[in-house]
Amino acid sequence: QVQLVESGGGSVQAGGSLTLSCTASGMIFSIPTMGWGRQAPGKPRERVAVMEGPGSERYVDSVKGRFTISRDNTKNTVYLHMNSLTPEDTGTYSCYASVKASSESVLTANWGQGTQVTVSS
Repeated sequence: QVQLVESGGGSVQAGGSLTLSCTASGMIFSIPTMGWGRQAPGKPRERVAVMEGPGSERYVDSVKGRFTISRDNTKNTVYLHMNSLTPEDTGTYSCYASVKASSESVLTANWGQGTQVTVSS
């Protein structure tokens, strides 16, 4: 079993910044991929940022230049630094991780419970 726990959400005015963090724990041999998704009210969840190793960061177009994903592999933690926030960034942000529990196991996809981000105009 793998647990993902997010923190850092909150309310901020447009133009502000927030940094989210997510730490994975449990049966972990390796975590090839970590990332973030978000779900706005009434909309399906979308993946906004994903990262394997250094230099592999990818972002959905709507957050490029404003959001930065980073990882601390020594802590099994992924971060999402969000700048120039707009009301359209409002939603529940969840982290995800593809995890191998052992060298022989297959990858499993895991999602956290999410943390709320609210941006007011």
